[in-house]
Amino acid sequence: MLGNKRGKLLRDYVANYTVFDLETTGIRPDYDSIIEISAVKVVNGNVTDTFSSLINPGRRIPYGATAVNGISDEMVANKPELDIVFPKFVEFIGKDVLVGHNIHSFDMKFIWRAAEELFGQTVSNDYIDTLPIARRCLPQLSHHKLVDISSYYRISTEGAHRALNDCMMNQQCFELMIKESVKYSPKLCPRCGGELKRRNGRYGEFWGCSEFPACRYTENC
Repeated sequence: MLGNKRGKLLRDYVANYTVFDLETTGIRPDYDSIIEISAVKVVNGNVTDTFSSLINPGRRIPYGATAVNGISDEMVANKPELDIVFPKFVEFIGKDVLVGHNIHSFDMKFIWRAAEELFGQTVSNDYIDTLPIARRCLPQLSHHKLVDISSYYRISTEGAHRALNDCMMNQQCFELMIKESVKYSPKLCPRCGGELKRRNGRYGEFWGCSEFPACRYTENC
């Protein structure tokens, strides 16, 4: 939903939520454009509804972006622009907690910018990022991309990097990782949700965020 304050990052599981994912023309939230937005509504752990739309960004899609997500200029040529699709997305998510993979650093920044440019407001839904959850619950994995987690749980990765397929994969991974988290409950960073690690410094031991240098949170042991 729209409001005057951005939603906050949550760390606790909720049974009812909406998973969302974006495909974009690049990795810069302050410059690049959304070319696909999808979401799946979840009630008591089960998918109950879906939303998905390609978006004409009004600019050429770089070759590098097409190589990743398979979305070409021809595919979006006759699709609606963001000002048509985004209000429908906002209506679909309602007041739900949003869930997504790496959304704290990426997707949320895109939808915050879209809301601010289109409506002069922001998306105020709280959200859960499954990337730090994966790093916390599956430390045995060398990489924590969505396809890595899906492969670990033997979830099909066919169609990966298209928004709706990624939503469906992530929903299953999220529910399975929550079961893992029951076995593994570390000390968490209050700023980004990453795991806090004991480190040795000039003045002795301290807690430092495992997301360093992206997050520089520390506290005394």
